[in-house]
Amino acid sequence: MGIVFIKGTVTGPTGKQATLKFLADSGVAYTLLPRRVWRAIGLKSMDSVKWVLADGTMVERKLSECHIALPQGKRDTPVMLGEMGDEAILGWLTLEELHLILHPFTRKLQPMRISLGQQSRFGRIRRFRGQRHRARRSEAVAQEPGLILDRPVAPDRLTTRRP
Repeated sequence: MGIVFIKGTVTGPTGKQATLKFLADSGVAYTLLPRRVWRAIGLKSMDSVKWVLADGTMVERKLSECHIALPQGKRDTPVMLGEMGDEAILGWLTLEELHLILHPFTRKLQPMRISLGQQSRFGRIRRFRGQRHRARRSEAVAQEPGLILDRPVAPDRLTTRRP
């Protein structure tokens, strides 16, 4: 797809800011801040996550939250707290919160199309309620009584029937 860099500013809880160049990566969930940056803006660890890299290596990183400002918008977002040698990465959760997608041909960020209910590519229903929410079809039915999905369908053809 190519390499895409986006300039952005992150702000910590004390108001300290840092400007850096992010590698936009639609395959990475969380935005990652280099160690020198998150320490400079005063972020503290709130949680940690473990995952497997493409080469099979298991890594663990701490999580926090900060405010991020890009030319296309600004929001509070969860971030991974990088360790020595980690570079700044802009993950898809932050892109989704800013309602942006990374266009594969132009290699630019552009606004995403949003609908109140849309079928994701994994057969799950997604509802926009100011926050991300994903559930398997059975969970969607359990969380919202009376909603039954007929079958997985394209986003523009989502159909539901009520009992």
